[in-house]
Amino acid sequence: MLRERVLVAVVLVPIVAAVAWLGGWWFTAFVALAALLAAWELFALLGKNEFLQPVAVLGLIIVGWLVLESGLPPKPERFQILLVLSVLVGLVVALFLRQPHAASDWILTLGGAVYLGLTMRFLAMLRGLPDGLGWVALAALVTWITDSGAYFIGRAWGRHKLWPRVSPKKTWEGLVGGLAVGTPSAALLALFLVPGLTWWQGVIIGLAVGTLGPFGDLSESLFKRQVGVKDSSHLLPGHGGAFDRIDSFIFVGPVIYMLARLFGW
Repeated sequence: MLRERVLVAVVLVPIVAAVAWLGGWWFTAFVALAALLAAWELFALLGKNEFLQPVAVLGLIIVGWLVLESGLPPKPERFQILLVLSVLVGLVVALFLRQPHAASDWILTLGGAVYLGLTMRFLAMLRGLPDGLGWVALAALVTWITDSGAYFIGRAWGRHKLWPRVSPKKTWEGLVGGLAVGTPSAALLALFLVPGLTWWQGVIIGLAVGTLGPFGDLSESLFKRQVGVKDSSHLLPGHGGAFDRIDSFIFVGPVIYMLARLFGW
């Protein structure tokens, strides 16, 4: 398992780094692809992966729209129209379906599409900011360092369960360990990756990632726990599926984007 994880990481990390460096539509399309794969897995977990059904196809289209639209020049009216059309067109499609659960399928599909598309678009928007490459690198590195710290410290000293009903392996010790490792790392990385960012702003970012990032993992665990599976798919050997890989960024992307704007970027 460890060998598979390392090999997949050796292949994926240079690809992610390359598209992040290229930026623009390259990175936006990459984020959209990751969100689409995660949505595919989420619909499968919920038993709504019959992609010949119009509502499920529409769900994937909405995810793609929401992320790709972030690559266009900002225009609030266009984004609002996109959201309204997604809801209304989905409802019209559901009205014409003859399946007994068309209405609930529409709600589940629309909810899943907004959950992934609306949150992951912030990661693409983060790359579009001034010093966007540094911001994306900061978000990714702090998230991975925090997750790794929580994992290893939780395994070594974890005794008190964080939320056993949703994720039985997570512990309070792991959460605190992730914060203890991730926060000083964020303070240091902020000075080198984003010109003009201060160490104390890095501390705020580290605390935000360490506190809110786990909710991304817990939210995915909620779906997996309901259907009794360990991974969202077997797309990435040793790592699970795309949903398993991006779950933390569902919260981290919007939070760091908002902090970046608050700090003046």
